[in-house]
This record gives sequence, C-alpha cells and structure tokens, in this order.
Amino acid sequence: MASISSRALFEPAIVKQALVDSVRKLSPARMVKNPVMFVVELGSAFTTLLFVHALVTGAGDAPWPFTLAVAVWLWFTVLFANFAEAMAEGRGKAQAQSLRAARKDVMAKRLAEPRHGAAVEQVSSSTLRKDDVVLVEAGDIIPSDGEIVEGVASVDESAITGESAPVIRESGGDRSAVTGGTRVLSDWLVVRIRVEAGQTFLDRMIGMVEGAKRQKTPNEIALDILLAGLSLVFLLATVTLRPFSAYAVTASGSGAVVTLTVLVALLVCLIPTTIGGLLSAIGIAGMDRLIQANVLATSGRAVEAAGDVDVLLLDKTGTITHGNRQAWALLPAPGSTELELASVARLASLADETPEGKSIVTLADSKKAATPDASGAQFVTFTAQTRMSGVDLGSRRIRKGASDAIERWVTEAGGQISPETRRAVEDVARQGATPLLVAENARIIGVVQLKDVVKAGIRERFVELRRLGIKTVMVTGDNPLTAAAIAAEAGVDDFLAEATPEAKLALIRKYQAEGHLVAMTGDGTNDAPALAQADVAVAMNSGTQAAREAGNMVDLDSNPTKLLEVVRIGKQLLMTRGALTTFSIANDVSKYFAIIPAAFVGTYPSLAALDVMRLHSPTTAVLSAVIFNALIIVGLIPIALRGLTARPAPAPELLRRNLLVYGLGGLLLPFPFIKLIDVTLAAMGVS
Repeated sequence: MASISSRALFEPAIVKQALVDSVRKLSPARMVKNPVMFVVELGSAFTTLLFVHALVTGAGDAPWPFTLAVAVWLWFTVLFANFAEAMAEGRGKAQAQSLRAARKDVMAKRLAEPRHGAAVEQVSSSTLRKDDVVLVEAGDIIPSDGEIVEGVASVDESAITGESAPVIRESGGDRSAVTGGTRVLSDWLVVRIRVEAGQTFLDRMIGMVEGAKRQKTPNEIALDILLAGLSLVFLLATVTLRPFSAYAVTASGSGAVVTLTVLVALLVCLIPTTIGGLLSAIGIAGMDRLIQANVLATSGRAVEAAGDVDVLLLDKTGTITHGNRQAWALLPAPGSTELELASVARLASLADETPEGKSIVTLADSKKAATPDASGAQFVTFTAQTRMSGVDLGSRRIRKGASDAIERWVTEAGGQISPETRRAVEDVARQGATPLLVAENARIIGVVQLKDVVKAGIRERFVELRRLGIKTVMVTGDNPLTAAAIAAEAGVDDFLAEATPEAKLALIRKYQAEGHLVAMTGDGTNDAPALAQADVAVAMNSGTQAAREAGNMVDLDSNPTKLLEVVRIGKQLLMTRGALTTFSIANDVSKYFAIIPAAFVGTYPSLAALDVMRLHSPTTAVLSAVIFNALIIVGLIPIALRGLTARPAPAPELLRRNLLVYGLGGLLLPFPFIKLIDVTLAAMGVS
C-alpha cells in the first residue's frame, strides 16, 4: 500500500488508460447518469448534425466552419469531464491491481472438528463456506476472513497493510480476527471462516477502490438534482429564445435570427458544466485519498459524514496515551533515600517482564542504583489476588504493588505507612498517575510513580480540531480522578470515565439526540454496539470480526489516531465540492457577457453595452466562451483529484474564504482568459 500512497497525480500509465476510458464513457447509457454532461453530449451531437447538414447541402443557419468549431469544442468538454472521472477511477484501479495480487486461490486445510489435531481435508479456498474451520500453519496463507478459535501465531499482514513488521494474532480478546491473503509466519491457528467465498474483506476492498460498488452520497445526489434542475431551467429559457428572436427580427425588419449553433453554445455555457464534469471525480478521489491513508470506507456516505463530524470519541489507551504505563518518578518515604528506593525497586522488578516492570529497571539504572547479588533469590510473581510482586532474598522480603495491598502487607508484618507517604500516594493519584508502594520487610521504602504518557503532539491535534469546531471526548475505563488528570494534560474537551459498552452507547445517543454527528474508533467486541451507533465508526483491522462488521470504516494500520485523518479527509471532500460548485456557478457569469451580446446585438444594438470585454466579433466571442468552458475543466482536474487543504478554522470563516477565493475568483478569472482566447482567434484570422 505504501507504493500506492506515493503514486504521482498524472502517472503516464493512468493517463493513457484514462484517455481511452474517456471515449468509452461517451455511451449515452452511462452519460445519462450525469444529467449536466448528458445535455452537453446531446448538444455536441446536435451541432455535429448541423455541421454535416451544412457541409452536404451547402446551406445552414451558420457557416459550417463555425458550426464545426463549436461541435469540436463541445465534444472536448464532454471528453474532458470523462477524463476527470477516468483519472479518479484509474488511481483506484491501480490500487485494486496491487491488492488483487494479494488475493490467491490457495489450498486450505479444512478440519472435521473445531480443534487442533482433528482430521484434515485439503480443499480449495474458493470452496470454503461460512463457519467452516481450517488449520493454518507456519508458511500457510490464511484462505479467508475469520476468527481464531484456538492458537497463537505471528502473522505477516504486509499484503494488506503495507507494514513489514509481523503482528501477533491469538484466540480470544480483541486480536482474534484474521484477514484472507495474509500469511502465518510461526506456530499455528485454528480459524473459523466468517464470510462466504468471494465476500472477503479483500474482495470488498477491491470492489470499493475500483469504484464498481461506489454509491453516490445523499449530498451528491441532492447536488445532482440541483444541477439537473438548473440545466432544465436554462434549457427551457434557451428554447424560447429562437422564436423570440424570430419575432423581434420580423417586427423590426432588421437583424438576423439567432442560429441554432449559437443557442446550443449558449445553453452549454449557461448550465453548470464545470461542477457537472468534476462532481463524480471529486467523490471518487475522496475515496482514493482515504485508501491512500490505509482506511477502507464501506460507503461514500461515511466519508461524507466524516466531513460533518462535530464530536469525536477517542479511546485513551493507545490513542491519547502510549498505553503502557512507565515509571516516571521515585518518591522516597521518610528515612529512605531516592538511591535506596531505586535499588530496592530494581531488585523487585528484575523478574517482571511487563512494560511497567522494565521501565522501573530502566529508571533505577538512570539513578545509578546499586545492583545486589540476586543469586538464590525467589521471585514472587504478580497475581490478581495479591496485586503485588517481589523477591525473597535471604532475610530480605521485598514487595511492590498497589498501595492498599502493600499497606496491608506491611501492617500484617507489624509496620505502618507514614502520613507523608500516604499524602504522596494521594498526590500521585490526583495527577492521574498510578502509585506503586515499595516495601522491605515491615518498612515502606517509598512510592514509584507510574504514568500513562500522553503522546507527543496530541494536544496540538486537539487544538486543531477545536478550531474546526469539533469537540473531543476521551473514553476510558480509568476512575474519574485519573481520567480528569489525563484529560487535562491531553487537552480534550470532555471525558467519560469508567466507561462500559452501555455507557459508550448512551453517550453517543445523547450527542446524536442533540443534533451532533459522532465519530469513534474501536477494536473489541464490546465496542461493536457503539460503533454501530456512531455516524462514523472506524474499526481497527487488528480487532474482532464483530467490531469490523459494526464499523463503516476499517483502518488497515490499526492506528486509533487515524480517526483524526479520516475527519480531515472528509472535510477536504466537502470543501472541495463546495468550492468548485461555487466556482462553477460564478464563472458562468462571464460567459453571459460573451455570448448574449454576440447572439443578439444584431437585433438589439443596445446589447453591445454588455460586451465589456470588447471581443473581436460575434464568432470569436462564442468560440472563446465555448473553448474556455472546456479548458477550465482540465485546469481544475488537479484540485478535484488532490482536494483542497482542510485548514483548521470555524465553518463561517471557511465559508467566507471560499466565497472570496472561489466565488469572487470564479467571477473574475474567466474575463481575462476569454479575452486572451479571443485575441488568439483573431490573430489566427477567425472573423
């Protein structure tokens, strides 16, 4: 996937195929799905017939060279619009091709019973059905999407995620889902197939990126209806101009009736052809950008909804914080020193393979703590019942663990905790950190502060989201005191502590009832209800099958912070579509000043006042407007494919900026370009 992300905007192979597809898309059966461009195609065909008629009969209501020029540029308008769509689709097809290479029909080891050691039957992966159970051993390709029912193994998912580092997949928990096309590197897995043949995650992904299953979003459909309505209004208005012109000429006894060729050119320039030609490309390109971020959206609706999200629910562990608590500070008890505490805590953590235990050893080493001889030591492992661990070394009994557990252990040995140490424990807890007491025999040596470290730069990301008008809510199973401290340090707007699946679901429904659009991430089965309820639900690819099916997006990298990128891409899609729609409507104004005076100045000389560009002749005026109308689509293709930069700013400010840049810009930009085309045509001898 990494190679796809860096794909050039106009890669020669994609451009070449897009040129071919532009012609293929001229089929009326396909063009009718885009009402605006279908009208342009009908106009192109009609002017072509007028040209043929004039050429064959020698008669026509306009000179055949002029009719031919108009027909050619109208066809170019249609082709350029098709090219924009084909370019967007071509980038998706290129991604699908690389994904298709990962989809293979392999031999699968189907088990007679759902357990390791059961009888094995060799079958083709294409014959597997939902709820079949297969054995996948080291070196085997996982034949289809499924859930691990037994075993633990290292899996290479680079064909799907682009990441070379293998991941651990195991039965139970939130990392039990596997994807067809990935390879087991070590050990074995017993997998229950969860999809029918041809409906795997990879199959759906290929279909989405190829655009074959892309459905238009509600806003896109609404805009299509608006554009079709505008086209119909302008069509009716243009049709009435012919008899109106004939009546005016008859009544005045002078002038000439406006030609059919000019009326077709006027119609094409009046209707919103620019956005009509780019609308589909904008939607497809938005999906493409999401795939480049290694996120698969199951519908365009989800991408669009991401742009309107105003509440983000983010899990604390792994999203806002690194997830592994680390030893942060050593607070010695009265009568002890920091060096003594470091030495005792290090000794108690030598056999502790947890990230917390390793971080205590690292912190003690940084304090230059002494390392006593641990030969003959008996290490005490941590249990949920005792909530402590430690070591017995001769007469020394050392323990570290939860503050209440260690206090009880010390009290039973005849010792007690000092008021100063108790205050230190309470201060650490108030800061959102975890206090571990360290004791030797009946004496408490001190407190080790474990801190869930907030990720670097995450606070700035939340500031950026706040400027976009998005409220951030941290969801955590921690107690309210710890949650409040982490929330304050990270800079989120609100938090939900001691979160249960029911509490998450209730919170989402509460925000939605208030009119908000809510986004969240999740990877576990307990996240599935909330994911199904959220407007934008990003499930982790490493998570359970239930979570992946409940979400409307899947993050292939399993990076919870990707939700921030999804929101940015959604806003980018909406901004791009809105800006180019504004530009399209605004840039039509200049064409009125070019074509209307050229068409009717013979009948109404006073209309010459509208020729503010002082164009060379009626012929060059009409051609200049038609040529600009076609070329502007080509000029805007890079913006449609790349999208606008979603700058962090409130919606009113973004609206003002777009109206200024794309509204005023769309109004003024065409005038000098139409004039330049007119001067060029005049220099070429067109009169």
